[in-house]
Amino acid sequence: LAAVSMSRVAAELGASTMSLYRYVSAKDELVSLMVDTAYGPPPAAVTPDPGWRDALSRWAWAMRASYRRHPWVVRIPLRGLPIMPNEVAWFEQGLACLGHSGLAEAEKASVIMLVSGYVRNLATTEADIESAIRASGVTPDEWMAAYPRMLTELTDPQRFPALAKFIAAGVFDVHDDPDDEFIFGLERILDGVGALVRRRP
Repeated sequence: LAAVSMSRVAAELGASTMSLYRYVSAKDELVSLMVDTAYGPPPAAVTPDPGWRDALSRWAWAMRASYRRHPWVVRIPLRGLPIMPNEVAWFEQGLACLGHSGLAEAEKASVIMLVSGYVRNLATTEADIESAIRASGVTPDEWMAAYPRMLTELTDPQRFPALAKFIAAGVFDVHDDPDDEFIFGLERILDGVGALVRRRP
């Protein structure tokens, strides 16, 4: 992402830098187009209707796949509500997933914000961790195992008994599959949305 500049893009295209401004007004607009292209179109609608939970889960997994294909996307701050072509298509698809949920339109938008925010946040965390592991020069398992060893040396079990119990359980001994964390969080969010849906007529 740091390598993107109007002059470099122009050079790659064999064009002058100024000629790019016939198509985009500034680098920010170019980056917005890059992000929208990286998202790509949303998954095709599922037919027959699988129910809101399965549909929204599929939508979230597809969004996660987009972030994993292009992890640089999470480094671009959100600049507003969905307005680019693919962004709008993803928003439409998300709302369509909730079409038979019984939720009010404002609630549907809140659910979409909740789920998409969760996906983006976890993608950002995963990108940060992968970057830290690469910088450390060790394997993911070695990087993860170093954390409880460090905590054990630095923390007093009398002062941090819950943390001592956590370390003793061996949670960080092995680098777990990133899908495990994603599944856990997504399922808990959908459980909460399901509780809201059941309260509706």
